[in-house]
Amino acid sequence: MRKHFTPRAYQGIGLAHLANVERGALFAGMGTGKTVTTLTFLDHLHNVAGEDRPTLVLAPLRVATTTWPEEARKWQHLSGLEVVPMVGGKDERERALKRDAPVYVTNYDNLLWLRMRCEETGLAWPFATVVADESTRLKNFRLRQGGVRAQALGKVAHTGVKRWINLTGTPASNGLEDLWGQTWFLDAGQRLGRTFSAFQNRWFRPVKQGQFHQWRPAEYAQAEIQERLADICLTIDPKDWFDLKDPIVNVIEVDMPASARSKYRELERELFTMIEANEVEVTNAAAKSIKLLQLANGAVYLDPARYGPDVWIEVHDAKIEALASVVEEAMGAPILVAYHFKSDLARLQRAFPEGRHLDADPQTIVDWNAGRVPLLFAHPASAGHGLNLQDGGNIICYFGQWWDLEQHDQILERIGPVRQLQAGHERPVFVHYIVARGTIDELVMARRESKREVQDLLLDYLKGKK
Repeated sequence: MRKHFTPRAYQGIGLAHLANVERGALFAGMGTGKTVTTLTFLDHLHNVAGEDRPTLVLAPLRVATTTWPEEARKWQHLSGLEVVPMVGGKDERERALKRDAPVYVTNYDNLLWLRMRCEETGLAWPFATVVADESTRLKNFRLRQGGVRAQALGKVAHTGVKRWINLTGTPASNGLEDLWGQTWFLDAGQRLGRTFSAFQNRWFRPVKQGQFHQWRPAEYAQAEIQERLADICLTIDPKDWFDLKDPIVNVIEVDMPASARSKYRELERELFTMIEANEVEVTNAAAKSIKLLQLANGAVYLDPARYGPDVWIEVHDAKIEALASVVEEAMGAPILVAYHFKSDLARLQRAFPEGRHLDADPQTIVDWNAGRVPLLFAHPASAGHGLNLQDGGNIICYFGQWWDLEQHDQILERIGPVRQLQAGHERPVFVHYIVARGTIDELVMARRESKREVQDLLLDYLKGKK
């Protein structure tokens, strides 16, 4: 069962740290509350401390569009804080920016537009505070090269910005090298070196790999870098806040693009729609539910009598993008991905070529349990009773939703808390559900939960009869 911070706890953690440090980082994984912690600080900043210049929150597109605005609306103590998404086309972004709001949130791709807008209008950078959610997007920053988005932001980071907050659960997913670019936005190189070359030469050593050299951390690098960052970084460890006996559940809601949502509604209402000149039609309730689940996942099968067997067409990739965020936050930890339709598997394999399919080859399970498989794609029906996957990982993501409670529970139990304990792994189990908002996904989730309530009552009753 998931534990939640209270607003008072958020204030105790967030304000005590952020109010005294104008530039700092919060390292916390998914579900640990870094968004509401930061919003609580921003509410204090604008509504109590009297900051009159707005805040800019940078985040991945899906997170910018939904997560930040919805998190502000969800908490009663944030009712006085307006968070305006600044996404979409140029006209939409311009309209959003003209609103008089304390907090604006946009995706990283819009950084170039923001900088050019300031230069073209001759206006100063308007945001006193910048929050970089998923700050690893800034890891490739270099003073004279690197990512163009980070370069655009680097021009104002220490001239037009008063406060800077980095948020991420994976500050160094690919190694310590990831830290310099993110940290530069906090202190202009005071702690880790004025340039990336200085950082690299101090804490890394070249190691020859064939005809090339790779830079590897020196044996003292980890300890020294951690010590230098300690005064501006706060880490929230899930082990300190969650009951590790139960899975830590995270429901990830995604929005289908407008065009896909229109096709979904038409099929839901008329039992018929056209997708790229292809007819999609259903004749009964059962077929309708399956087609709607397919559409929610991002691809739909066409009539086999007319188009041939196993012919499907892709409609959107909202869930693929959500899974990519889960992979990034996992910081290299293996993930078991539950899918349902063959079209899901094909799209997953295309989007994540490093993944493996749980097939009949026993070597696949051997490789997974040995940690050699970063993503394992498994159909719940093929990962049932007696399959041991707990040594390979402790994270599962349900890419698509399905009605069968037993299949759902069986694949979860392959890496579940009981098996983790049996194998001697003292680690929590993370369960991510990717759910398309306003679709049949939500009904399936609710129906499975109602089945669980009945099942739990029955098991409790039978337990008392022993």
